[in-house]
Amino acid sequence: QLDNGVKASTTLATPYEEELRSSGMIFSGIFNSTSGVNDLNQFIMAEGITKDLNPSYGSIQKLFTRNTNVIAFCENKTLKILANKDAIFNADGKPQLTANSAVLGQTVPFAGEFGISKNPESFASYGYRVYYTDKNRNAVMRLSNDGITNISEKGMSTFFKENLSNADSIVGTFDEDKDTYNV
Repeated sequence: QLDNGVKASTTLATPYEEELRSSGMIFSGIFNSTSGVNDLNQFIMAEGITKDLNPSYGSIQKLFTRNTNVIAFCENKTLKILANKDAIFNADGKPQLTANSAVLGQTVPFAGEFGISKNPESFASYGYRVYYTDKNRNAVMRLSNDGITNISEKGMSTFFKENLSNADSIVGTFDEDKDTYNV
């Protein structure tokens, strides 16, 4: 029955359960240490606090912030999510206008069909460059200013085709002294 008052007097017809959002994100309110605002524990659904990615890209395996954007490494695709801005693009694909209307704005995929598979431990970054592996495509990738480059094609494609698909775990690190990505 429904009754007036402050106590809940009814139950849901369907059972309450957890929802797994493998290709979506949910974010809380803002944190500003200067003004003393801490809304990190507030998840107000009326404010549009979710960002869903195309499920065909697979689950989100790794999130990384670079400059003022968020890089999402999905199983089958790598995407840039504009943070605190939305962009309007010209026909040639270059941004024309940005507006500051959304916490997580437009999703811009990087060229190429490369993701991080299910190996976020292969991620390493140095400076503006990011390195990772795509086990599904037997490739080692570099993400830089010019987009994604398949660096495994630079003389080692056969090695990675033979060995990456058989690996249980793929750990990546960056050696600053030798300026190399180690897999």
